[in-house]
Amino acid sequence: MGPQVIGAGFGRTGTESLKRSLEVLLGGTCHHMVEVFAHPEELPTWTAALRGAPVDWPRFMAGYTASVDFPSAVLWRDLAEAFPDAAVLLSTRESAEVWWRSADATILATSRRHLTEGSDDPFAAEWHAMLRVMFDRAIGPDWDDPVAVMAAYERHNAEVRASVPADRLIEYRPGDGWGAICERLGLPEPGTEIPHTNTTEQFRLGAGLDGPADP
Repeated sequence: MGPQVIGAGFGRTGTESLKRSLEVLLGGTCHHMVEVFAHPEELPTWTAALRGAPVDWPRFMAGYTASVDFPSAVLWRDLAEAFPDAAVLLSTRESAEVWWRSADATILATSRRHLTEGSDDPFAAEWHAMLRVMFDRAIGPDWDDPVAVMAAYERHNAEVRASVPADRLIEYRPGDGWGAICERLGLPEPGTEIPHTNTTEQFRLGAGLDGPADP
């Protein structure tokens, strides 16, 4: 069947919480960066797609009921075209500055570390290749520059809003609850709160990053 929801929001916009929420709602696996770790055989396809190569998306995404987070959010347009009946979910933070603080302390911090360490491990080499092309495509060559990164974040969100019809687009910020998602999908709201997972502190602890950081 393939994804019923295509996440277009950058990482660090509540995407792991959305992954778990969509899995509750749709009863299947939602693609998220953690799935790339779990299925390293996906890496060559994601890297090729990020470089502009054609992908048989219905076949590649057949095992997923939704997608959120990187790397799929960078390819949201391709996925939205491949699955025209899927809703497009744009997750954002309160501001570009709030998003930047979270991203800089987590996914960008770990990426800087990985890309400077180097490794003889074939998986690590493929992983690093995907990271480079992913951030270059999503943000540009200056993805260590806060001004450039925040501008790219705002530009990306504006492009999604301008491109997706209103009746297909769902906008979500962490803390919003089930309402807009369930309404668009025609599903009842669960009797529990949306999961809140992968905070900045949890991410940094799991990644072995030193010291506290802003949320």
